[in-house]
Amino acid sequence: MLELVTTDRGPDTESAEAAVTFESLLELISRGDQEAFSELYDRTAPRVLGLVKRVLVDHAQSEEVAQEVFLEIWKTASKFESHRGSAMSWILTMSHRRAVDRVRSSQAGHDRDERIGLRDIEPEYDQVSESVEIRIEHERVKRAMAQLTELQREAISLAYYGGYSHSEIAGILSIPVGTVKTRLRDGMIRLRDELGVHS
Repeated sequence: MLELVTTDRGPDTESAEAAVTFESLLELISRGDQEAFSELYDRTAPRVLGLVKRVLVDHAQSEEVAQEVFLEIWKTASKFESHRGSAMSWILTMSHRRAVDRVRSSQAGHDRDERIGLRDIEPEYDQVSESVEIRIEHERVKRAMAQLTELQREAISLAYYGGYSHSEIAGILSIPVGTVKTRLRDGMIRLRDELGVHS
């Protein structure tokens, strides 16, 4: 089982790390390089755990999910496609998806227990209709997101799904904060247009 720990690294180590990109580490990991995996783990584990914990809150569950994320990275590093976004964005998207899956799984268990307890009570609303409406709305947002540029989509995903601040996104993507704000603003304007929402 992976253990979520970080090691103390001096300035010389950090400068050497900066020269090795996450993309190149994923390339090495896809070929079974365990040292590259250890380095990627050390450099990204705190951020992955932080994102997962924002979604799940519970520390023990968050550590479990973070471990699942790194196992998935080890198994699927070859599936990373650099032309679709940065390696860090790929890792954080995977982390967010895993965390949300855990929430949905827990919610499904809760809902199942609730249904057993309330199965003889007539619901006050049309559950099928509500489920369809939610699915349609989700598909609308998904289609609208697909109309954004990759850079806009990456920034919006980190901000709204990952919960990162402008300065944190700037650090993740290695771009100025002003550029982050521009991508978010332009992306949100386009999203509103695609969804037919007028402010």
